[in-house]
Amino acid sequence: MRQPKRFEGSPSYVATDDLKLAVNAALTLQRPLLIKGEPGTGKTMLAEEVATALDMPLLQWHVKSTTKAQQGLYEYDAVSRLRDSQLGEERVKDIHNYIVKGILWQAFTAPEPVVLLIDEIDKADIEFPNDLLRELDRMEFHVYETRETIVARHRPLVVITSNNEKELPDAFLRRCFFHYIRFPDKDTMQAIVDVHFPQLKKDLLAEALQTFYELRDVPGLKKKPSTSELLDWLKLLLAEDIPAEALRNPDEKAAIPPLHGALLKNEQDVHLFERMVFMARANR
Repeated sequence: MRQPKRFEGSPSYVATDDLKLAVNAALTLQRPLLIKGEPGTGKTMLAEEVATALDMPLLQWHVKSTTKAQQGLYEYDAVSRLRDSQLGEERVKDIHNYIVKGILWQAFTAPEPVVLLIDEIDKADIEFPNDLLRELDRMEFHVYETRETIVARHRPLVVITSNNEKELPDAFLRRCFFHYIRFPDKDTMQAIVDVHFPQLKKDLLAEALQTFYELRDVPGLKKKPSTSELLDWLKLLLAEDIPAEALRNPDEKAAIPPLHGALLKNEQDVHLFERMVFMARANR
């Protein structure tokens, strides 16, 4: 079995040293890499960048609340087979024509090792992770309709993301290498912004980061702005040619930053921030 190269980051993704260590640990142990962290911290993008950096194909399974583990293996289209049999179709004689290969089947039978992303696993039913234990452990599964066993030609690098919406089973956690992506500090965030906006003026970036982290520090926010929302906000500031001075406007009426809709996503948080600004000014 071919040994993938080590992950050393990529020009388009700022990976901290501990994150690179986590990816390489999962490669060495040949275990799934479970990534947790706030929404918008680059969990999904990590799998994409690892695949690009290691020159491996990427297969993605985006989990929904209705997703079942069996769908990742295969599905038997009995309805189509019944309809074809009623129409006298010749293809009905071969049951393989009605087996729909799932994303795990595709990963197991790929001609070369792939990166397999199982995105937002915590959205599914609590039994979903347990239902995948045997397949991810043994890298094989049985197709009962055709009486064949599908065995992985190469062990994929499995990257599993979770937003911590629900606890994952202990038996599942034991089989993973775990890493929590901490929210970036200012230095790391500046490096992330530099990748996306290399021509951004330093004074605008400084003011924007100051405003952004002040927003995140407001106690009681229902939804703290994330990295992806900061990038959206900076894109808007550039598009509208907003100067750095507008972010530190001394005007008493300027309670919240311009284009704040990219950062604050509900009216409760907007009102809360306005009250905090008003109280801060009243205490001057």
